[in-house]
Parts: sequence; C-alpha cells; structure tokens
Amino acid sequence: MRDKNVFAHTRALPRMSWSPHNLYNLWKRSFGPKVSESTFDRTSKTLFQQRWISKRLVRAYHGDHINEKTFKRWYLPTTLPDVRPRRSALGGALSLVKWAKRQGEADQMQKQMEREAKAALAPVGSLMFSEVERRIDVFIFRCCFAHSVYEARRLVIHGNVKLNGKEHTNANTRLAPGDMVSVDPSAIRFLQRRHQSDTEVNTVTRADNVDAAPTEASQADDANAGPEGKETSQAENGDAAEAQGAEAPQGEDTTGVPEWRTPVGVPGQPWTKDLSLTPFVLPDYAAPFIFIPAYIELSFATCSAVYVRHPTARPGYSEIPTPYDADGEVVRLAWEWYAKRRPRMRSRSQLESMPDNRRTRE
Repeated sequence: MRDKNVFAHTRALPRMSWSPHNLYNLWKRSFGPKVSESTFDRTSKTLFQQRWISKRLVRAYHGDHINEKTFKRWYLPTTLPDVRPRRSALGGALSLVKWAKRQGEADQMQKQMEREAKAALAPVGSLMFSEVERRIDVFIFRCCFAHSVYEARRLVIHGNVKLNGKEHTNANTRLAPGDMVSVDPSAIRFLQRRHQSDTEVNTVTRADNVDAAPTEASQADDANAGPEGKETSQAENGDAAEAQGAEAPQGEDTTGVPEWRTPVGVPGQPWTKDLSLTPFVLPDYAAPFIFIPAYIELSFATCSAVYVRHPTARPGYSEIPTPYDADGEVVRLAWEWYAKRRPRMRSRSQLESMPDNRRTRE
C-alpha cells in the first residue's frame, strides 16, 4: 500500500476496508460535514472541478491501489450508454397541442410521457467499475474473506489463494464467469482464536487477588477464633457443600470439571462454547460491510466462492457496491471525466503489458 494514511479523517475518503476509521469517514461523506463537498446542486465550482472531485471520490473506493494510468487503459469499459437522464421531446409539443385545443392527441402524448417516466434508466454509470470487480483481490474482499482489499491482495501474493484448484499469486487477474476461488482458512483472520491481551491478563490477576484476599483474612480469623470458631466455620462449609451437591443434576459426574468447561446441554447449567469448533471472531464495527453481491456464490464451510457472472444493473438497482448513489451526480460526473480523458490507442507493446484477463474458464 503506497499511501499509509489512507484513512485520514481530514480527507475522509471511503475505502474498501472494515476499519472503524473507514466507517467514520463513510459517515462523514454520507451524513456528516463532508456531504456538501459532493453536492453540486448549488455550487460555484466549474464543470471541470465538479468532474475532478467526483473522479477523486469514486477512485478512492474503487481500486485506489491501481495506478491511475493502468486504470484508464485497462479497467474502463470500451462502450457505455449515456449516463444522463433522457429528456423527453414531447414536453414542448404537448403545450403546443394543448394550445391548438387538440385534446385527444394531448391525452395520448401525456400518457406516453408517463410511460417514459416509469421506465427509468438503469444506473449504468456504476458499470464502469465492473472490470475492477472482476479482479481476484477485490473478489476476495467482496466474499468477506479479508478485512480490506489490501489484505486480500496480500493473501494472493503470499500464496494463500487457489484459482480453480491451483495456487495463484497474481493479484491483477480478472476472473471469468465460472471461476472458483479458494482461500486457506488459516490465513483468514476472523477464523483464528483471539489471543488474550495484556489488559485482560491484568484484569484477571487483579480479580484473583481480590478473591484471594477474603480467603486469607478468613483463615486468620479462624486461627484467632479458637476451637469453637473452627467448629462453626467447618459446619458452615459442610452446609455449603451439601447445598451445591443438591443443585448438581443427578446422573452427571461433575467432579474435576472446571466451571468454565461446564458440559454443553446439561439441564440447569449455563451454556458454554464448544472449543472444538472453528472460531468466528469478527472485528469491531464490521457489520455495515458484511454483505455478499448477487454475482457471487459463496461457501463459508469450504472458504471458497464462485464468480457466477459479470455484475449488471437494472432500473433502481446496481450490483456493484459503492458508497455513493449508483445513479447519482458523483458517478455521472466521474464517468464524464474518464469519457473525455481515456486513452484510445493500444499498441502491440501496450497489449503485452495488459493485466491477466481471463475471458473463459479453463
């Protein structure tokens, strides 16, 4: 990762990460003080400035670890429909027909305008990131196997990922429909046991000392109390033991079993975790990022996933996750920026440097 300060609160640029700092930046861009920077309804900024700001916002989330030149050359679709909403040409004609008092024709034009309004355009602007979603490191992050896209890239480079059953170490590979990606469970962080921190150890030590202090004091009192006090304390201990024996369930031998390893399923006793199962420890504040896109078929039991198809969009819905409105002004202005500044010519030497692009499953 070239930029260590990717979660800076001053810039507040959302990234592909589960970090609490990233969640705070996402809040600032969605509801906090940074909302006004991406709202261009009433602004003094030029069209060039609006497009550049929009490009900066979307690129910070969609593949910020990809070089800008590489992104423009290889990760933009060749063709994309117009991202601007259609303006019906019937508006002016309708007023003219009404002025001519041709009511029947005016009613037909009005119904046609209503049909066009209902058949809204799909948010095709978000599809300019479909090639980024095909990358194997982004795919692993979408499967929730890694805390961030940077960690997913590290898993691929370090040989913890298999593509169709073979070890794969190229994080720039773009998947084809039907490809299966498997991740080594020992490399997934939230499937490992959480180590006891120093703070927890100190807390337990202090609690043990507090519990031990009354015991030592009671022993001193018994020594000073004489024979009568000892007999009284022994009688009290005997009554407590009988009470514990009466509470224990019949037919279950709990001798020598610590309280924290109470057998699971014993009536009248608290539930405890089965330490033989695989742990599942999610990081704090990860809930907003736990979702699986529709183009992924996932199996947590085998730590593998299948790239079913390329992401699509339909009216009112886009399968590409993005922190911004998929059909909003930010995505549209970003597409307009790249539509004017994308490289057109691809020579033979440039084609040789193209990242691995799997067209079909081998």
